[in-house]
Amino acid sequence: MAKKTIRTIPQDRTPIPEQAPEVRAKNFDEVTLGYEVEQALNESMRCLLCPEPACVPACPVSIDIPGFIEKISNKDYRGAYDTISQNSLLPAICGRVCPQEDQCEMVCPVGETLEPVAIGRLERWIGDLAIKEGWASIPYSKPNTFKIGVVGSGPAGMACAADMAKAGCDVTIFEALHKPGGVLRYGIPEFRLPNSVVDTELENLAKLGVKIECNVLIGRLFTIEDMLEEMGFDAVFVGTGAGAPKFMGIPGETLNGVLSANELLTRCNLMGAGDFPRHDTPMHLGKRISVIGSGNTAMDAMRVCLRLGAENVTCVYRRTEAESPARLEELHHANEEGIEFHWLTTPIEILDDGEGNVRAMRCLEMELGEPDDSGRRRPIPVEGSEFELETDMVIYAIGTNPNPIIGQTSKLKLNQWGYIEVDENMAGSIAGVYAGGDIVTGAATVILAMGAGRDAARSMKAYLGIRDSERACQIQDDGPMNRLFGIDIEERNFARIRIA
Repeated sequence: MAKKTIRTIPQDRTPIPEQAPEVRAKNFDEVTLGYEVEQALNESMRCLLCPEPACVPACPVSIDIPGFIEKISNKDYRGAYDTISQNSLLPAICGRVCPQEDQCEMVCPVGETLEPVAIGRLERWIGDLAIKEGWASIPYSKPNTFKIGVVGSGPAGMACAADMAKAGCDVTIFEALHKPGGVLRYGIPEFRLPNSVVDTELENLAKLGVKIECNVLIGRLFTIEDMLEEMGFDAVFVGTGAGAPKFMGIPGETLNGVLSANELLTRCNLMGAGDFPRHDTPMHLGKRISVIGSGNTAMDAMRVCLRLGAENVTCVYRRTEAESPARLEELHHANEEGIEFHWLTTPIEILDDGEGNVRAMRCLEMELGEPDDSGRRRPIPVEGSEFELETDMVIYAIGTNPNPIIGQTSKLKLNQWGYIEVDENMAGSIAGVYAGGDIVTGAATVILAMGAGRDAARSMKAYLGIRDSERACQIQDDGPMNRLFGIDIEERNFARIRIA
């Protein structure tokens, strides 16, 4: 085959079919419909198959991206799935919700001249095909005697559990809610990530032998120390996320009609509030709704409210659209569906209707000054710009705080913000306890949480003395001085020898 160049590949990025905005704004069906096989093949031909691909190190779980795309172009679809599965348990999920535009696609050399290869869309297509065909990549692993506990069934916990199960450990995940999946289930609406996809990916965990126990709140039923000392776990991974909401501390936040985006999304995604009264989860949704914040969670909250029947949904954000932390795709979809945006606006008070309910928000206009510590320009109030914004429900989506229960009930060291403090090996202050994901870093992406879970699993295997086949392949041969009976001493392993 002749070497591909930027001139010989398809020039245009293959568009992905979507529901029309006026239709999808009234249902919870998935917005993007996914590629057909011809579209996937066409997009796969746009990959240059770089000999030293920049996209692989840009992926938090180091998927062999050129490898799986080349297999798609060769119509070896099962091979493409197996290639992804070596590093990721959740291709159908990551293909939908990962910010590829800021990771693998951002460094794609095709993007220097044309639009980058649609890596995320191809990953989703393979993940969906695997679900349709019932594929699962379950490697053989010889059982060992180690018992591993994982706290939280979100992406970090799932990734850690999968790697430890593949190493032969007896793994149990403990989930506080009544269904597993963590933020994948309670935090992301079905029009972005269908629950059926989450369920299928969780089934692959079960095929690895991982057990999931729901309705188990660690710190209330038993503690991290109990798991190590009384329950016989050899190591524990904490991936409880950062689900406690943040508020601004302005007057009026205790009024009826003020809630967090986490509460709204959990009620709808996990508890069927959109199906009231067939599900006994009342929503008491307002007609004119204001959402404070402009990240992906804010976009989800606004678009959910629209689908639940709100007449007007407004985004209030203190910076401009250019500084919005939401994915460009989510902003685009929200605009198409009729969300109103008040950029350079900040609320200073939530106003009472005289009966304890929200009537309006008092706001200030802002302007951008010099950059702050985040690198974004600091919003500054415009003098004399105060105005009222009519609304009967206010939803906060300005970030989250760490789940406090683990910190309150264990002796794990926390940092000044209440997140679990870990070292470079993801190890906490208690021997045998590791942590990763949002409970360590604060709110981040699904793929970064998965990467943290995998990093922690590598460290747990080293701690337990389990031979890590991936690690062994990467060890540099520095000569016989670093070997014991022919085995690299970094592997910390044992070999039977016969002395004549």
